[in-house]
Amino acid sequence: MSDRDAQIRAFIDATDWAGAAVAPLAGDASNRRYLRLTHPRGAATAVLMDAPSDRGEDVRPFVSIATYLASTGLSAPQILAQDHDAGLLLLEDLGDDLFANVIPANPALESSLYSCATDLLANLHTQDTPSGLLPYDPPLMADLAALAFDWYLPATTGPDTAARGRFHTAMLDALTRHAATADVLVQRDYHAQNLLWLPQRHGLARVGLLDFQDAMLGHRAYDLVSLLQDARRDVPQAIEDAMIARYIAAANQDDTAFRTAYHVLGAQRNLRILGVFTRLCLRDGKAHYVDLIPRVWGHLIRDLAHPALSKVAGIIRAHLPAPDPAILHKVKTQCATVPVR
Repeated sequence: MSDRDAQIRAFIDATDWAGAAVAPLAGDASNRRYLRLTHPRGAATAVLMDAPSDRGEDVRPFVSIATYLASTGLSAPQILAQDHDAGLLLLEDLGDDLFANVIPANPALESSLYSCATDLLANLHTQDTPSGLLPYDPPLMADLAALAFDWYLPATTGPDTAARGRFHTAMLDALTRHAATADVLVQRDYHAQNLLWLPQRHGLARVGLLDFQDAMLGHRAYDLVSLLQDARRDVPQAIEDAMIARYIAAANQDDTAFRTAYHVLGAQRNLRILGVFTRLCLRDGKAHYVDLIPRVWGHLIRDLAHPALSKVAGIIRAHLPAPDPAILHKVKTQCATVPVR
């Protein structure tokens, strides 16, 4: 047993779950891992989040946002036990019925699930925001969008500092003009792999929420983009169109301004993901993220068609190569070649 495993066992045994059986759950792109506990007396289960601080993790934001979301009546996991210093949380188990699993098994539910997730955002955006959230503002968003030039471009055709600078200026201008408002909580990873269907609950509580610890204060269109321009699954165009209209009506938004912000934020998000997925391969050895890049690129190209992004689009088309099979192969051949700094 490793020192970390012993620490985890000691944490569990100091709770009502002492002696619980432990089995691994699927992780994510971070340094966190998840374990499912089965109570030694009965079939009850819980989830343990292992988020070691020596690998850059901090459980306190998760606890804070989970507590806030629950206070609004939403289904974030209840915190059953916590050790901030050790980076360990024991959480309510919301089950395995991710949207990403439920929809393929029962396609007739797809529209209902996306409608409920969209309504949740409209409702959440009427709530007072928790204190202490940092702004997800245009300068930060432009920096993160430039990850495509920091990682994808060097891995494909080589670095270009001048092009990166022109891109950053154009992206910052588009964000400042069209998506600068930061007045709601944005979870930033609000998509089918992080949403659970809980049909035994009622109303908006039927959507279980995960992976919200990076929440910030941002634009109300951001999480809708995250939901509908999903890097991991194809959302039908008809559903994307219907959910944008549904949100605009529910939140009483100006149609033109909101749709413009949606596409500007879509371009920002998809460029960031393009860079992050390349980095996950080159630096962290996670080559399977490269296979998701074509879908992200497709979202990006559709967003760049908006007139508000004409300058950004010109730079992208001139400098970022489309992810054809040869480009994707080139990226994969560099997997795990860049050391962690």
